[in-house]
Amino acid sequence: MAGEIERAQCLDEYEKLVTRMNNPRVVIDNDVCTSATLIKVDSARKSGVLLEAVQALTDLNLSIKKAYISSDGRWFMDVFHVTDQFGAKLIDESIRTYLEQSLVAGNDNRKLEGFSNHLTALELTGSDRPGILSEVFAVLADLQCNVVDAKVWTHNGRVASLMHVKDEDSGSIIEDTQKIQRIERRLHNVLRGDGDNVPAIARVVAVSSLAVAHAEHRLHQMMSADRESGQAAEATASSLSPSPPLVSVQNWIDRGYSIVNVQCRDRPKLLFDILCTLTDMEYVVFHGTIDTVGDRAYQEFYIRHADGSAISSETSRQRVIQRLQSGVERRSHRGLRLELCTVEQRGLLSEVTRVIRENGLSITGAEVSTKGAMSCNVFYVTDVTGNPAEARAIEAVRQRIGLGRLVIKEPPTRLPAYGSSNCPDPGEETGSGAGLLYIGSLVKRNLYNLGLIRSCS
Repeated sequence: MAGEIERAQCLDEYEKLVTRMNNPRVVIDNDVCTSATLIKVDSARKSGVLLEAVQALTDLNLSIKKAYISSDGRWFMDVFHVTDQFGAKLIDESIRTYLEQSLVAGNDNRKLEGFSNHLTALELTGSDRPGILSEVFAVLADLQCNVVDAKVWTHNGRVASLMHVKDEDSGSIIEDTQKIQRIERRLHNVLRGDGDNVPAIARVVAVSSLAVAHAEHRLHQMMSADRESGQAAEATASSLSPSPPLVSVQNWIDRGYSIVNVQCRDRPKLLFDILCTLTDMEYVVFHGTIDTVGDRAYQEFYIRHADGSAISSETSRQRVIQRLQSGVERRSHRGLRLELCTVEQRGLLSEVTRVIRENGLSITGAEVSTKGAMSCNVFYVTDVTGNPAEARAIEAVRQRIGLGRLVIKEPPTRLPAYGSSNCPDPGEETGSGAGLLYIGSLVKRNLYNLGLIRSCS
């Protein structure tokens, strides 16, 4: 027994040594491709390293147009073709250093950029309805809580938000236990909804922002947990969306992989959202390919569960499909984009969201940030039935808030075009998802031709 423990300890020390000796290496090349920058990342393989790499790229607002993913034994190498948010190649040399530092820090690097560590984190999920965000901000203003940062997602009748707030008096983390309980109690009453059979969660985490994981990954986890715990009707997502993502899952029995194909409209952070979903379901991506043609994205992943097995049942297969569809759709905010950037003032968010509600509009998504003395806010709005907002309602909101302060911006419907000779005509897709199956040969051909796979073990 003692010998086995000693061997296990030696193996653990060896793994640590290999990781230290092979810190992630990042190569950036602007010569290989005429329309994108190539970023190659390779290092010793470890749990979650692919998601960390993609998270670092998306945090820089980079769009991933093409990618090849491969892990072989103890090593992994990923090749990404990326552009900036305007579709141009990268020229900032500091990106390589940032990516290397991010990958070395990994999951321990939890500090949210621009945040003090003297903030309280609020995690909220519940029933979505017109005006709910206005009620939440009104409660926080009444309880003397300043919202420093917030992200709000809505999907399938549910709402989730991650907020960072500070106490108005102290300007720091909220430490009063009784005040925390009051916040939790009042927000729970707002979120639970009338006649709602799905439990609401209004959780107050009185810790510094350093203890909170990546905000958008955390939102995925919150909405997934909300669905699992409350048996929400997310399984019907495909029927509620006019154009749901096409997802197929098959098994490659000879190699012990499950092959996941996703086809949908391309958008920023799409790969990040898919990897968050797979990671949280405890699936590991061993190989994959990502391609775009026009405004369509084609993604294929060779995965196994963390226990080394492929997907073994029809129930598990359907669960993966439904979760991936939801993971893709959550970030697709519906409605007109309104931007408000102004000097921070007490009760600003409560006032603005109240005006939006009083003019018959509903907020489907929001992002709030504070930079110095400035509060920068983005709201996506529709009418209360989910249809496009009427122009006169928008104009009434602008008149109340200030014509010079509230800017109307249509959400981008298309990314800069990026074609590939390896992609089929998007018109070949079918509602059954059969159009996805072409990628099975594509990924093998591309990965082997690039020398990214030495074996399939």
